[in-house]
Amino acid sequence: MEGGIKIKEIDQEDLDKIKGGAVVSIWTGIVIAAIVVFISGVIEGITNPERCHG
Repeated sequence: MEGGIKIKEIDQEDLDKIKGGAVVSIWTGIVIAAIVVFISGVIEGITNPERCHG
């Protein structure tokens, strides 16, 4: 049967080399979240300007 699924057994050393799943590290996620929060604050400040209550 040509074009079918081919299964190859791999050893533990090859399994250890496989990396998958989340490409984004936790620090990258934190940086992206901080940028989103900052930009949303800037947009809110532009659309709804209020004086500081100080």
